[in-house]
Amino acid sequence: MIRIFAATIATLLLALPVQAFETQARAAYVIDQTTGTVLLTKNADEPLPPASMSKLMTLYMAFEAIERGKSNGGLDLTEELPVSQHAMSYGGSTMFLDTTDRVKVEDLLRGIIVLSGNDACAVIAEALSPDGSEAGFARLMTQRAQQMGMTNSTFANSNGWPAAGHRMSLRDLGLLATRLIEDYPQYYPMFSQREFLFDGRAPQNKTNRNPLLGLGIGAEGLKTGHTSEAGYGLVGSAKQGDRRIVFVLSGLDSAEARAQESESIVNWAFRQFSQRSMGKAGTMIAEAPVALGAQGAVGLELESDLSVLVPVSGGSDVSAEVVYTGPLRAPITKGQTVGELVLTRGDLPEVRAPLVAKDSVAAGGFMVKLEAAARHLLTRLNEGPEAAS
Repeated sequence: MIRIFAATIATLLLALPVQAFETQARAAYVIDQTTGTVLLTKNADEPLPPASMSKLMTLYMAFEAIERGKSNGGLDLTEELPVSQHAMSYGGSTMFLDTTDRVKVEDLLRGIIVLSGNDACAVIAEALSPDGSEAGFARLMTQRAQQMGMTNSTFANSNGWPAAGHRMSLRDLGLLATRLIEDYPQYYPMFSQREFLFDGRAPQNKTNRNPLLGLGIGAEGLKTGHTSEAGYGLVGSAKQGDRRIVFVLSGLDSAEARAQESESIVNWAFRQFSQRSMGKAGTMIAEAPVALGAQGAVGLELESDLSVLVPVSGGSDVSAEVVYTGPLRAPITKGQTVGELVLTRGDLPEVRAPLVAKDSVAAGGFMVKLEAAARHLLTRLNEGPEAAS
């Protein structure tokens, strides 16, 4: 393994460690979604009661069902769903549905996102459940979460109502929020809707509880949560310029503390870090020797555009190295992955970007192999009789 210090890149990356954010939350997770950089973790992999934040999983599966279409066992936005006695029985935050209602899927989605409707979740769950029950849908939620890589999530219901075994880690919630944003951008604007007055029947529950919406800091969503066991939490996202962050907080002791902590984290994430472009796809980073090739070396270039997050102030340089196993052996195909650019940024996670061959290098002919063999023999002879033998 050969490591080459890439001075030309490192000079662009002068940056310093940032002061860590001291959160009052029991658990926290903050990620810069644009670059994939994790900025903060605190008990992020501990399965905790997620309260209404787990409604995001019901929403994700509802969006999947809408994309699948009614003819394939999914949903249609204009489809009207019945309300069961079980769905109607939920207390807490609701749309005040009753068994005489048939509610459009789109209204149910807004009822979940804006009003945090426990009853709306149950209606969606029973429609999509393999056995028509909310419990059956909860089992499906757990299976789908595992498939998506949310390994610390298990569900007992569709809405986060306190129940034994209903748990999610904050890292899982961050992953889920990111998937919602990336997989279903057509529905994502719903999360920034500040009011929804369904059928005029619940004026006391018409306002989105997300405390960051309307503050002018780029907040876009996603979901608050609160129970006595879980405390106050928020899965949030905010976008400023080309950057978006996703953060999850849990275990705060009041709605006011949740609002203050959330705003502080957003300001910290955007003010203490900046995004830097390290080069476009095709930027040549280094050159590596090639063994037994028609050419003796090949350029190494970025496979794709490379943008990284760096602290804006602090105390140590960020370094860059080119890493590959060399010399590279011919034949080499243009675009073949042959190495990595490794960026080290103080306390931030290491960044590893693939490097590909700038050009194709054919295998050398007989004379190239003969010359290589001769050079190898001369080297051994110069090392002494024992090496030559």
